[in-house]
Amino acid sequence: MTKEERIAMIKVSWELHNQIETAYLQHPAQKNDEAWLEKQRLLLADMALHLLQTSINPEEIKLDRLRDNLHAILTISDQFLPDADLKGATANLYKVE
Repeated sequence: MTKEERIAMIKVSWELHNQIETAYLQHPAQKNDEAWLEKQRLLLADMALHLLQTSINPEEIKLDRLRDNLHAILTISDQFLPDADLKGATANLYKVE
């Protein structure tokens, strides 16, 4: 993938991000509402776009951003897959070697 293709893809991802973020912010659900998981799906999509942006950036990958992206995705996904202990797995992302 060329640098120009990566930049174009990131531009499109920001357009999608804006649409998803707007839908998330306008979603009326509050924590513990029946519709809460639907709102969390929007947040998960938002975080997935951030991961896309981090991973295809034409510059060298920023590992701190990658860790943050993964942390958010695992934390949100934990609500959908509670038996997988995804939130627990996030502790390993920030271990200092």
